[in-house]
Amino acid sequence: QVQLEESGGGLVQAGGSLRLSCAASGSTFGINAMGWYRQAPGKQRELVATATNGGSTNYADSVKGRFTISRDNAKNTVYLQMNSLKPEDTAVYYCKASAHWGSNYWGQGTQVTVSS
Repeated sequence: QVQLEESGGGLVQAGGSLRLSCAASGSTFGINAMGWYRQAPGKQRELVATATNGGSTNYADSVKGRFTISRDNAKNTVYLQMNSLKPEDTAVYYCKASAHWGSNYWGQGTQVTVSS
């Protein structure tokens, strides 16, 4: 089992920045990728960014050039640096860890609100 704890959400004005953190604990040796997803009210959860153990990253088109995902493997932590935030970035952001045995684990979510 893997447990995930997110932090760093909040309220920010459009054009501002936030950094989300997600710390993993438990069977972290099994993690082969971590990422961030978000869900806005009335919408489906969508991928924001992912990062593999090998350093490969993937971003949603809507955040490319504004968001950066990074990992500190020594701390079992993944970060999401969000710059040039827009009101449409408002959502609950969830951390996800994928394990090599096929299981996915989710954090509890952290609210990000961008005011116009």
